[in-house]
Amino acid sequence: MLITEKAPAKLNLSLDTPRRYFDGMLKWDMVMVSADLADYVTVEIHDQPGEIKVYTDSSFLPNDQRNLAFQAANILRNRFHRREGLTINIKKNIPVAAGLGGGSSDAAAVLRILNSAWDLGLSLEELARLSLSIDSDVPYCVYGKLAHVTEHGEKIELLPHQPHYWVVIAKQQISVSTPQILRQIDYTKIKHLENEKLIESLENSDWQTATKYMGNVLEPLTMRYYPEIKRLKDKMIELGADVAQMSGTGPSVFAICHTESRARRVQNGISGFCRNVNIVTLL
Repeated sequence: MLITEKAPAKLNLSLDTPRRYFDGMLKWDMVMVSADLADYVTVEIHDQPGEIKVYTDSSFLPNDQRNLAFQAANILRNRFHRREGLTINIKKNIPVAAGLGGGSSDAAAVLRILNSAWDLGLSLEELARLSLSIDSDVPYCVYGKLAHVTEHGEKIELLPHQPHYWVVIAKQQISVSTPQILRQIDYTKIKHLENEKLIESLENSDWQTATKYMGNVLEPLTMRYYPEIKRLKDKMIELGADVAQMSGTGPSVFAICHTESRARRVQNGISGFCRNVNIVTLL
């Protein structure tokens, strides 16, 4: 049996962290959306018992237990005592280590594929809860729809679907260490977001107001090390983006535009700043 599924990139329309738990994990308060920039994950389920094998077309990704898609398959195999051999092939289109949740989305695609193929009957909520041990972005990626994401990342509240706005996603040739950035968080200095107002605006389909409440509290931390991220963001705003901000801990910056022509203008205007630029729609 051979099954292929799309694994879209995630963007943080808002990213805030109210506090840190006693175990050191962060409490999240985020609004996330998926974009039509996607990897394609194919899972081949063999008839005979065997191992999990992962292949990708990216030399930057591990093909062993460190790969999040491998971990996703292993969780379901162990939980439901399945022994079939699995071959996972991942065609990468989402930039690696970009703050776009590519690995998490690949893992979520594997969970959805095996849940269906093995007729496990798990709801998306159950899959999301199971997936939290892989990475905090995987629960959202299981859904892949506009949502308010809280707690460790496993509490997902879907929000009304919005119009298909255009988004320009740019990743500069820098690498950001997520653990390093998260260690720098000083909760006495964070300027928290007004996510309740963002959510209210989205529920009322008031996109113009919603853009005023989007943001990422981690931007100042990452930009301290990589000021070029701020320069790229400022350039996108100058070129007419409705909103521009960093996704996750970076380094990717995205600009949302209400028309394709405006998005093309942003894309052309930043071509000298960044070579890895994609223009897609929000899902």
